[in-house]
Amino acid sequence: MSKHIDSEQKLERALSEALRGLPLRRAPSTLELRVVDELERRAALPWWRVSFSHWPAAPRVAFVIVCIALVAATFLGGVFAFVGGRSFNEAAALVLSWVQPFLAVMSSAGGVATLLVRVIPPLWLYGGMALGIMLYLALFGLGAAAYRLYLRPSSVGDL
Repeated sequence: MSKHIDSEQKLERALSEALRGLPLRRAPSTLELRVVDELERRAALPWWRVSFSHWPAAPRVAFVIVCIALVAATFLGGVFAFVGGRSFNEAAALVLSWVQPFLAVMSSAGGVATLLVRVIPPLWLYGGMALGIMLYLALFGLGAAAYRLYLRPSSVGDL
């Protein structure tokens, strides 16, 4: 096994030295012109045609506000379609009657979580967090090992 690794390292060194000895090649002039033209074309695009992160601040804020308003209008439209021609107070009461059990369950879950955090000793909580971190690192290490063993070509000659 060691002999195979040594020959692989020698082959790698010889290949590296041979490639370093080659002169640098210049890109074809047509490629260079196409790249420069594409860069100039992208630089000349108006702000609304580039990535959202490159927009000016005011249009970004306006876009987010419009999106929130559209989501709210969609939600309210669905609610009004559900409640029909009832008054706003009746509709609000109907919607709250549907939402109230969900809020009660969420409140109970929060109370249970608070109780558990108070009852479980802090050392156990820290131990659980440390165990979770160790398991994550083990998963990462196993993934790296699997990549090295199974997904990487074993030698240059196999290509």
